[in-house]
Amino acid sequence: MLKSHRMERPFVKHGSNFVYLFFAFIMLSCFLFTCNGIASDSPAESKGKKLKILHVMSYHYPWKWTEDQLNGFKFALKDVDIEYKIFQMDTKRKSDEAWKQKVANEAIELIKNWKPDLVYTNDDVAQKYVVTKFINDKIPFVFSGVNADPLEYGFVGSKNITGVLEQEHFIASVNLLKKIDPRVKKIAVILDDGPTWPGVVCRMKSKLNQIQDVKFVRWEVIKTFSQYKDIITSLQNEVDAIALLGIFTYKDIDGKNVEYTDVLKWTAEHSRLPDFSFWADRISYGTLCTVTVSGYEQGLAAGKMARKILIDGDSPNSIQMLPTLKGEPVISLARANKLGLTVETEILLSSQVIDKFNWEK
Repeated sequence: MLKSHRMERPFVKHGSNFVYLFFAFIMLSCFLFTCNGIASDSPAESKGKKLKILHVMSYHYPWKWTEDQLNGFKFALKDVDIEYKIFQMDTKRKSDEAWKQKVANEAIELIKNWKPDLVYTNDDVAQKYVVTKFINDKIPFVFSGVNADPLEYGFVGSKNITGVLEQEHFIASVNLLKKIDPRVKKIAVILDDGPTWPGVVCRMKSKLNQIQDVKFVRWEVIKTFSQYKDIITSLQNEVDAIALLGIFTYKDIDGKNVEYTDVLKWTAEHSRLPDFSFWADRISYGTLCTVTVSGYEQGLAAGKMARKILIDGDSPNSIQMLPTLKGEPVISLARANKLGLTVETEILLSSQVIDKFNWEK
């Protein structure tokens, strides 16, 4: 027994050394693995670090359309530690080419210097003037609120860009208008010269055969507020309704942009024709109705895409560019009353109803 005991002690001693070496090896391996993870900074391993997201908006803040998109985007990433930086291009209120080029250059420099983990852009101006300069760049880009075909910007096939398309609820909006005023047979479409509208017009025209008993007889591209007033006045005896799409870049006599809210107020006060659009913010300023594109849903979908890229490690070009589908009927009861239209209770109960003009609140 003693001999056996003496023989076991050296074995235990060497065995302990073996155990120590084994644990040392494991710790060293873990250290090297961790260092390698830090060096590669893969999306899955970046969960614990503070991420930087730059939001380049084509327009300005506060405005319901841009606010809703950003709020939806942030909600999709609410549990992720993120530092947001917002850049406003403000091209609804300042639409001349020199301004667009100026703010685009500033946004481009900000991206290069701040080096965000992802850039979230919305609406078409930011795509045309900023994102197109970063196609196949290392920084991932996610967009929302884009009306044009992504092919026009060179996004299709790019390795670092994906996003959410804004496709208006055209058929549903016309059908809502017809329910409110069944007399509508002829409609004129009003546009400004912004980059959003060619894509919208193309989609509208492609669906005209789906609309029964209504003809779209004029498509007017307008540049000045004076011209807008003249055309709206002339349309009073030519058509039964107006589609108010582009109303943002009209110039006054001094060459300055007229606020779209002033355009809509003038229309509500001087036009006796029912009108529709595709965005909810128009309704409180006098447009009769819409089945609106939801800005929140646009931003939420974009945020989910950003999450796949930053957290799950998906490549942007593996995420399909798609439109959101959810729309909501919105009606201005104030405008209906002013036009002498009686809206059926069933329609009101299934819609968001605006009972006062914004300027009366």
